[in-house]
Amino acid sequence: MKYSFVCGIETHVELATATKVFCGCSTAFGGKPNTRCCPVCTGQPGALPVLNKRAVEFAVRAGLALNCKINYLSAFDRKNYSYPDLPKAYQISQYALPLCRDGWLELESGKRIGIERIHLEEDAGKLVHERGSTFIDYNRGGVPLIEIVSKPDLASPDEAREYIEKLQLIMRYTGVSDCKMQEGSMRCDVNISARPEGSELLGTRTEIKNMNSPAFAERAMNFEFGRQCELLERGERVEQATMRYDENTGETTVMRTKEDADDYRYFPEPDIPPVVLEREYVEGLKEGLCELPLAKMRRYIQVLALSEQTARLITKYPKACEFFESALKCGAGAKRCANLITGTVFAFLESEENKEKFSLKFSADEFAELAMLADGGKINDTVARATLQKMLSGGGSAKTYLSGEDMRGVDEGELEEVCRRAVGQNPQAVADYLAGKQKAISALFGYVKRATAGKADIRLAEQIILKIIGEK
Repeated sequence: MKYSFVCGIETHVELATATKVFCGCSTAFGGKPNTRCCPVCTGQPGALPVLNKRAVEFAVRAGLALNCKINYLSAFDRKNYSYPDLPKAYQISQYALPLCRDGWLELESGKRIGIERIHLEEDAGKLVHERGSTFIDYNRGGVPLIEIVSKPDLASPDEAREYIEKLQLIMRYTGVSDCKMQEGSMRCDVNISARPEGSELLGTRTEIKNMNSPAFAERAMNFEFGRQCELLERGERVEQATMRYDENTGETTVMRTKEDADDYRYFPEPDIPPVVLEREYVEGLKEGLCELPLAKMRRYIQVLALSEQTARLITKYPKACEFFESALKCGAGAKRCANLITGTVFAFLESEENKEKFSLKFSADEFAELAMLADGGKINDTVARATLQKMLSGGGSAKTYLSGEDMRGVDEGELEEVCRRAVGQNPQAVADYLAGKQKAISALFGYVKRATAGKADIRLAEQIILKIIGEK
């Protein structure tokens, strides 16, 4: 029997506030254990929580970006469970009246994944397992979180991975969170079930906890779905459980049987009054939303005529987009700027972390000046890229590194003469190209580059070479 994949994801996103959700302790990542906590976030007797207004703003902004309805009246509840990382034995969360509900996130295919709710809560502390012992660091306890709960609309691990990546981008664009999964500021609990193909009834779900990368989440989903299908094929039942994914073996294993909401004994939080939002406040946040990544990518493709691959690459990094658009405002061409950024700049920055920071030694104005020199034919593409490499290493403007010889270039008559020599002196490469080996023409380009010391416009050289070959 064939089975359909059904998935919903609960995503915990730490908000980018300077202080915790119910006290004034710092939310900065790291630090010496148990130095960024106080009687409030560790639940000492008599300590009372005070709600962080900025956390509410970020939660509402996230809801608006995900097309949610904002509840003008919301309230906090106590979620009761006993675990060492939760010193007061309950978590302040939202259950009955969350801040946001009934939204959606659009995938590139146009499919909308429903968002059931977004609620605001506090994070727990962190257990550290070392030297055969378990230590507790409460620095993270009380950091503001939003939990974004999707509907079970994800029909494949590919869709689920795209959903996670799109959600991460939206949170970064709106400034709600840095979503550094490697630091735990975005964590996903993936709920999976298998049902007979064509059936409308949902199967028994399992939950894979704390996935910290889209790639690992996709692998875990593939394994767990396969495991469930094998059980059903043998006539066995899938038990509702919380699962752990082992990155080394690529397998999921049972951590504990799954709790339901009743197990948490929710009741209204007595120390925090209900949250009442004014319509004008919510509308102001809505008007202040930036252009979101999927809309930006489509604009880059449709209006700026970038390729889909280039548009996707550049919109992956909000600060790169900001730099790119600043260069366009200076008059530089979109294609030239985008190609220089996604090619030369990204290659120089190498790591994902550096691309996210996008910290360069020159301004968007100086970058635009280089792009405009290339667009205006003052320098060719090869010189532009070589100059950009020097700017990335040493900083400063393009003209600091450009000589008069660089600016002279190679005129079209001289270039045609070099191209004819390239064709005449490489008969085997020409024969291979005519026989259908497209890459053979690169030998001719290499000849032109060497003969002109890299100053030739290779795109123009390609046109001339193809014309010459066509004459034979």
